[in-house]
Amino acid sequence: MLVRCLTGLGQLFYEAFEIIVVADPAGMQAVTDMGWHTRVKLVAFDEANISAARNAGIGVAAGEIIAFIDDDAVPEPSWLDHLSAVFDDPQIVAAGGYVRGRNGISFQYRGATVSPTGEEITLDMPGDAPFTPDPPEGHAVKTMGTNCAFRRQNMALVGGLDPVFRFFHDETDLNMRLRKGGGRTAIVPLAQVHHGYAPSVRRGADRAPLSLFEVGASSMVFLRKHAPEGEYEGALARLRAEQRKRLLRHMVGGGLEPRDVKRLMVSLDAGIAEGARRPLSPLMPISMATAPFLPFQKSQASRGSICIGGRSWSRRRLHRQALAHVKAGEVVSVFRFSPTALYHNVRFTKDGYWLQKGGLFGRANRTESVIKLTSFRARLSREWQRVAGLRQGLGITMPRGDEEG
Repeated sequence: MLVRCLTGLGQLFYEAFEIIVVADPAGMQAVTDMGWHTRVKLVAFDEANISAARNAGIGVAAGEIIAFIDDDAVPEPSWLDHLSAVFDDPQIVAAGGYVRGRNGISFQYRGATVSPTGEEITLDMPGDAPFTPDPPEGHAVKTMGTNCAFRRQNMALVGGLDPVFRFFHDETDLNMRLRKGGGRTAIVPLAQVHHGYAPSVRRGADRAPLSLFEVGASSMVFLRKHAPEGEYEGALARLRAEQRKRLLRHMVGGGLEPRDVKRLMVSLDAGIAEGARRPLSPLMPISMATAPFLPFQKSQASRGSICIGGRSWSRRRLHRQALAHVKAGEVVSVFRFSPTALYHNVRFTKDGYWLQKGGLFGRANRTESVIKLTSFRARLSREWQRVAGLRQGLGITMPRGDEEG
């Protein structure tokens, strides 16, 4: 997944950026095997603490803006163009984009504010233009760790991420601290990444939780840092109810057994007890990077984007075409339709191109009708227009249909 993520980063249209990889030995080896060890800044890190890992990356980052993405995510090629543009406003200290889920179409996260007790309040989205919400006193605009950016100066001054949050609420705590300092956060709808949810010690490949310990611990730490003590009990009751509801959904779906629900709720409470004991320490500012900015050198100068469409039985030809265009430095979107009403899904392949497949008459957005009669060309045009604003850079895109070969 790290290799796929880096392949996607290598196709970004944005010109002046450096890539910093904070990874364990296996991740370090993967970067070396790609031949990228001289093209990126590598930071060795083998501790189960996402905040400390991110701070290690901040320490060597020499850019004015620091953007974060997880190894199980892939950015749209226009991601940094959109995400960085809002920082032209000097009042903006942070920005968050939209996150698409496992099917590559539905949104996993768009925008929300967060209360001092950690409760998320979904924002009403006004459209595709960036906007800067004005949350109530004591609240902050929440960003997702896999798709967010911060002005380095402001982030470093407040000490970056708090390592007491080993996982969960880490960037939300930072959102709260920056908000208390008067900084504003922008939501950027067109800055999008696709998040795949890699399995870990905390969740399986089907997203079923394996442990809620760190969720409990971080939630309690968040309350201690930001909420009045009299509100702890209500917030923890809400957390337990939310997590139990989540576990029951997985149990109904076959991902958990009844005994797992009890075990996981016990792990949540154990985490809450741990979070009540963890020492809270003042955060020291992060120093400026000693190594200079390392501009990422792309293998090919970007020639823009291309859209290729074809039928399901043309997969081998479409694959060959896509590889040729990727090799030429183009961002490639392949649309492969079967004569069915199957739902669509989108993924960034290991070969470096975007693949959307599904039935010619099936739905892409899950809010559409289940079946819609259409022609091949009309469907290709409609699906391309849905993502064109995310996939186009400096080049001119020429949609190609199956009939042209």
